[in-house]
Amino acid sequence: MSEVEVVGPAALPGLQAQVEEILAEARKQGATACEVAVSVEQGLSTTVRQREVETVEFNRDQGFGITLYVGQRKGSASTSATGESAIRETVAAALAIAKHASEDDSAGLADAALMARDLPELDLYHAWDITPGQAIERALLCEAAAFDADARIRNADGSSLGSHQSCRVYGNSHGFVGGYASTRHSLSCVMIAESEGQMQRDYWYDVNRQGHLLADAASIGRRAAQRAVSRLGARPVPTCEVPVLFSAELATGLFGSFLGAISGGALYRKSSFLEGTLGEQLFPSWLNLDERPHIPRAMGSAAFDGDGLATYAKPFVEGGRLVSYILSTYSGRKLGMPSTANAGGVHNLFVSHGEEDQQALIKRMGRGLLVTELMGHGLNMVTGDYSRGAGGYWVENGEIQFAVQEVTIAGNMRDMFRQIVAVGSDLELRSNIRTGSVLIEKMTVAGS
Repeated sequence: MSEVEVVGPAALPGLQAQVEEILAEARKQGATACEVAVSVEQGLSTTVRQREVETVEFNRDQGFGITLYVGQRKGSASTSATGESAIRETVAAALAIAKHASEDDSAGLADAALMARDLPELDLYHAWDITPGQAIERALLCEAAAFDADARIRNADGSSLGSHQSCRVYGNSHGFVGGYASTRHSLSCVMIAESEGQMQRDYWYDVNRQGHLLADAASIGRRAAQRAVSRLGARPVPTCEVPVLFSAELATGLFGSFLGAISGGALYRKSSFLEGTLGEQLFPSWLNLDERPHIPRAMGSAAFDGDGLATYAKPFVEGGRLVSYILSTYSGRKLGMPSTANAGGVHNLFVSHGEEDQQALIKRMGRGLLVTELMGHGLNMVTGDYSRGAGGYWVENGEIQFAVQEVTIAGNMRDMFRQIVAVGSDLELRSNIRTGSVLIEKMTVAGS
């Protein structure tokens, strides 16, 4: 296994040959079945702060991970080394682990008949010909626009530009070998506003498969500045029970928690508050959640899952009812159900939404809390109890009155899902979960 010189579609044949080489070595050493993922990635990232260049980094990584089986015993190992001896030693290490592992009736590859056949082209690779100098220039422009936006912007916490490309190939001893090249480019800005002895920090960013489609650097800087300034004067509010509106970028986390709760791993371990809820009404009847894995250039698109099964479009929630769990081959076997081709997670989740934007939802809420910042990880996955530190804006008479900080929002996720009043049209397009702002009928806001 030699070093791959390029990253991109041209690297695929070399990586596929490496996968074949590793599979052959595993067979030779006595594995009854085997799966391998080989990857190579490289990227450029730069950060500027206070109009000075802080870091310029170039990274390049290559390696592979192998999982092999001796009957129903499983062993895994990985390495960043290349070369024949690295393959031999890594396979031997995985084999030694497998021989000491307990037998597991659910272990093993997915059925050979289920392997993906025709892989769609999803157009995920768009190299960006940007030099370190140009990257620095763009990050400096982003920060300068933030400083120029408002005199109360006194400090910066860093503006960063990143351009990364990778190539990954997965193969197994059923003869399946599939791979793809992908890119991810991003620009972010974090600024600090100061007034009357109070300091507030906020950010903005964009991410895209195509570098030239990133939002204009100056507009990202101005948005970060505007968000930081709007938080000045923030204060707690008295404890109350009111409607809560999650901004779109935070609403993705609500649905991310839901996905975690209906994932096979949590279900077969009996560590999910949604265990045994298949077929139940969990959301309002107008709400649907569905997966669309084959959208060209989308951040979450994939032609096959981590087991080599073809991904396909499917609903998880229809008419508010849970119609499917999220299962890999292994978790499916544990639960006595077929895989949903979701080994490795969900690819592009779409949340149904209405025609009201965030402004319209604020008006509709009347009085309550718009949440734009969350702190801590306060979800008990077993009970569904949810409690997190929050910041945002207090709303009265359908209009924002002042910024809020040092409050905690709390509820139970099953109640929160049932009490979703509306999902906004202001879709978060930078995430694997596509949702607008989410208005929840009531939650406890604990403050002063």
